Amino acid sequence: MEIRWLEGFVAVAEEMHFGRAAARLHMAQSPLSQLIRRLEQELGTPLFTRSTRSVALTASGQVLLPYAYRVLKDLRIAADAALSAEGVLTGRLDVGFSGVHNHQTLPLLARALRRECPGIELNLVGGVRTFDGVKRVRNGELDLAFIGLIGELDAPLEYRAVSRQRLGVVLPSDHRLALRSAIPMAELRSEPFVMGPVDGNSSLTVVALRTCQNAGFMPQVAQVVSDPYLILSLVAAGVGAALMTSEVLPVLPSSAVWVEIEGAPIEFLHALVWSTENDSPGLRATLEVVDAVFPRLE
Repeated sequence: MEIRWLEGFVAVAEEMHFGRAAARLHMAQSPLSQLIRRLEQELGTPLFTRSTRSVALTASGQVLLPYAYRVLKDLRIAADAALSAEGVLTGRLDVGFSGVHNHQTLPLLARALRRECPGIELNLVGGVRTFDGVKRVRNGELDLAFIGLIGELDAPLEYRAVSRQRLGVVLPSDHRLALRSAIPMAELRSEPFVMGPVDGNSSLTVVALRTCQNAGFMPQVAQVVSDPYLILSLVAAGVGAALMTSEVLPVLPSSAVWVEIEGAPIEFLHALVWSTENDSPGLRATLEVVDAVFPRLE
């Protein structure tokens, strides 16, 4: 089995399209198809189902993917370690984040890394929600991921809390409740809501649903969107209300307001997660930077 076979397999698995995967690998589509067939012949099982319109992983392909990530990452870590042994810290760090929820924490880490570890190439992967980030760190696809922390993580994962936020409600600025200093959740019972997908992937959506349920109702969902910035825009347009954390205050549209929820503050922790099985010199150096940049949260 050749490394380039696994690289081709991962590219097709991520793109779900042979043409895009070939372009990403800077090769023609036909040689890539041949490479995948050789890998399938070597393993004795198909890795993809193919049609004229779509490509999908077979059960065997789904099982192979995390191992392929791990092999490729181990090779990269080995090369980085060899260079680091000469006193030059180099390598690539793959970091997942989710846009608006990390607009304060991500720049802090990125700037500090460029200052303290200029030899590390920072590859930022956007649109990574909590449970997807945890999965991708676990299988070796990501070195670090920013997540919303709503429970403990199983080994080999570890985390470091980097930000504590409060849950509040975002309303159109002309809403009847917009001038309140705080709003009881029960008063939102009849309001339409703009929410992220209810697919178990977003920790914020999980907390928002739980908060509504604790107030005795299920939210009436007017619109589902996955982009937090778009959620804010739709609230500003009057589509509905949204439960969001306080880090959105600096980026609120001019025609939207964020209001406290009455009662004991509902806190939401943001954290960085990594795997203890990842012994990359770059990751170890990055975790030292994380400790220096982010104060410990009690």
